[in-house]
Amino acid sequence: MNKVIGTGINRKDGLAKVTGAATYAAEHQIPNLVHGYLVTASIAKGRIKNIDIQAAAKAKGVIAVFTHKNAPQISKPSNNFINSKIYEARLPLADEQIHYAGQIIGLVVADTFERARDAAHLVKVEYIKDTPSLDPEKVSLKNAPSMFGGEMKLEKGSFATSNSTDAMTGAAAKITATYKTSTELHAPMEPHAIIAQWQNSSSLTIYEPTQWVGGSQRTYSELFGLAPEQVRIITPFLGGGFGSKAFPWPHGILCAAAARKLQRPLKVVLSRRQMTANAGHRSQTEQTVSLAANADGSLQGIEHTAKSFTSTVDVFTEPCTNITPVMYATPNLRTQQLLGVLNVGTPTFMRAPGETPGMYALESAMDELAWELGIDPVELRLRNETKEHQSRGLPFSAKHFAECLRVGAEKFGWQNRPKKVRSLNRDGKLIGWGMAAATFPGLQSTATVKVRLLADGTAHVLTSGNDMGTGAYTIVAGTAAEFLGLPVEKVKVELGDSLFPNGGIAGGSQMTANLIPAVMTACEEVLKTAQAKNAQEAFASLRQSQRAAFEATGTSAGSEAANKWAFQSWGAHFCEVSVDEEIGRLQVTRWVSVMNIGQVMNAKTAASQIRGGVIMGIGHALMEECLFDPNIGYPVVYDLATYHYPTHADIPRIDVTFVGEPDLNFNRAGVRGVGEIGITGVAAAITNAVFHATGKRLRELPITPDKLV
Repeated sequence: MNKVIGTGINRKDGLAKVTGAATYAAEHQIPNLVHGYLVTASIAKGRIKNIDIQAAAKAKGVIAVFTHKNAPQISKPSNNFINSKIYEARLPLADEQIHYAGQIIGLVVADTFERARDAAHLVKVEYIKDTPSLDPEKVSLKNAPSMFGGEMKLEKGSFATSNSTDAMTGAAAKITATYKTSTELHAPMEPHAIIAQWQNSSSLTIYEPTQWVGGSQRTYSELFGLAPEQVRIITPFLGGGFGSKAFPWPHGILCAAAARKLQRPLKVVLSRRQMTANAGHRSQTEQTVSLAANADGSLQGIEHTAKSFTSTVDVFTEPCTNITPVMYATPNLRTQQLLGVLNVGTPTFMRAPGETPGMYALESAMDELAWELGIDPVELRLRNETKEHQSRGLPFSAKHFAECLRVGAEKFGWQNRPKKVRSLNRDGKLIGWGMAAATFPGLQSTATVKVRLLADGTAHVLTSGNDMGTGAYTIVAGTAAEFLGLPVEKVKVELGDSLFPNGGIAGGSQMTANLIPAVMTACEEVLKTAQAKNAQEAFASLRQSQRAAFEATGTSAGSEAANKWAFQSWGAHFCEVSVDEEIGRLQVTRWVSVMNIGQVMNAKTAASQIRGGVIMGIGHALMEECLFDPNIGYPVVYDLATYHYPTHADIPRIDVTFVGEPDLNFNRAGVRGVGEIGITGVAAAITNAVFHATGKRLRELPITPDKLV
C-alpha cells in the first residue's frame, strides 16, 4: 500500500479552478434559458397595499411577473432536518405581509438578465407601514428553544440546587464581564444562484450551490410533490458557503416554482445587495461570563449567559454556550441562552456557529481571570482542563488539548512574554502577545461512496458529497489511491450529483469524517469483488474477464461509541499584535496555531483550512460588521467593498502545526473535521494581545480604530 494519507498532495480540483474549467451553479449552459430578477421590500414591517406590475409586464423581453397575487404553487415541506429543511419557514410570496427589509415580494422573468433587472425596477409598490423592531436593546428576550433536541440551558452543582451564590462565595478571584459581537455576513465569493429546469411536470433538475445535495433533493421533492428520485441536484463546485448554502432559501424555491409554471429553464442570481438581506447572517450577540477561582487558579464556578436574535419568519439561535461545558472543569456551572426577535432576515449557521462568538467570550474571560490571579494564561488553562464533557458526562476521546497549549507556547516563545502591559515596543508602536484555546465538536453522519475500477487503469470515486473548497476532491482521491495501490493521478473523483450515492452534508466539519471511512470500505469491497490484492491485479483480472468495470460501495455512519465517548477537536492560538495608538491602527504581526484533529488526511489542505479559519477570525475581530438602517431596516452594507474583511496586507504568516493521534474511537480512519475549528478562539487571542499591548480591555467586536485611540 503506497503511503498517501497524511502527506501534502496537490489539490485535485486546483487546475480546474485556476483555468476556469470548474463550473459553478450560474455558469451551466442550458438551452432556452430565461432569467429572473427579484423584487424586494423597501420597508421592514407592514403589508403591501398595492403592487403595480403593469409597466414591468409590458417591458421588452418580459415573460412573466410573479407576486403574492399570482404566486406559483408550492407545497409546505416537513422542514424537520430529516425529510426536508428550508432556511425560512415562511414560503416565498405567501401573502402580502412584510417581515423585514429586502424580503422577496416579486419575481420578474425575461429573456435576458438585463431586461429582467430593468423591469423589476418598474414594479411600483404601496405599503401600509408598521413600526419594526430593529433595536436589540428594546426587544423582549425569552429562553431559547432546544436545538437538535438539546436543551439550551445547563445547571450543575450549586446552580442546580438554587444556591447560586454558593458557587462564587469564598473564591480568591472573581470576574464578571459582558462581551458583544456584531452581525456578520457570509460574503462567499460565489453569489447565491440557481438554475431550475423541468424536463416535464414530474422531473426537475436543479443547479444550485448546496452544501447538502441529498438534503436539497429531499426538500425540493417535498416542495413540489415529487419523489426524491424525480429531482436531480447538481453541485460539482461551490465558491464558499460557510453554512449559508446548506438548505434552499426563498429565492431558490421561488425560481423552481416559476420554472414549473413557465415550463422554461430559469436562472436567478442574487445581487450582492440582495445577499445581505436574503441569504442569512450570524446574529449579533451579547454574552455575560462570570468566573470564580481559588488562589491556585482552580475554577469554582462558571456562569455564561448569551443573547442572540432571530427573525419573525423563522427561529435560529446562535448557540454560544454549547462550548462552555467542554472547556474547563468546575463543580458549579450554569449556562443560559436567550433569544430576541427582530424585523431582519433570518440568521443561520455561519462557520463554527455558536463556537465562534462563544469562545471569544469565554477565552477573553479566562484571560481576564489569569491577570486577576497573576497566573500565566496558558498555565491557567492547563490547571482547569476537563477530562469529560460536563453536560453529557462522557470522557473525551483522543484529547490532546494540553499538548496544543504546550507546543504552541514553545513555538511562539511564550516563555519570553513580559508580565506587564504596555511593556513591549517596536518602531514606536506598542506590541502585545495573546493566546486563546480553540475547539469544535467531532460530528459524523451517514455517507455512501461508490468506487469503480475501469479497464483503462483508472479508478473512479462517486458520491453526492461535495467540496466547498475545503479539499474533499483531494483527500478522497488520496485515500482511494492509498487503499487501491494507485498513483493519485489515476484516481478520478466525481462529487456533488444526486445521481451518485448519498454523501451527506458539507457542514459541521463532518464531510471528511463522513466520506473517508466510506471510501476505505468501498476500496476494500471493490478489491474483494475483483478477488485482487490491489488495483493492478484487479485491472489484469478485468481485462481478462472483458467486463467494463468492477464496482462496489462503502458506507459510513455515526460512531458506535458515541454513548461511551465525547468527540471534540482542540487547538490553541498564539498571536502578536502591534498598535499605533496615535492613529488607532492595529496589525496582527505574528501567528501560531496548534491543532489536534485526529488523523490529518492531507497536510496541505488541512493547514490551509486552519489558515482560512484564522483569517476569517481576524476579520471577525477587527473588521466584519453589518449594521441595519434604523429607519428602513436594510443592512447599510451592500457589496464586497462596503462589507470589510481581511486582505493579504492584513494577514501575517500563519504557522500551523498538528499534534495528537488518530481518533479511532470516532471512526476507522481516526479523522475528525478541520473546517471550522480554525476560527474559534481567534478573536479572543487578538483582544487578549491588545490588552497586553495597551492595557485596554476591549469587550466589543469589531475592534475598530476609534476604540484604540
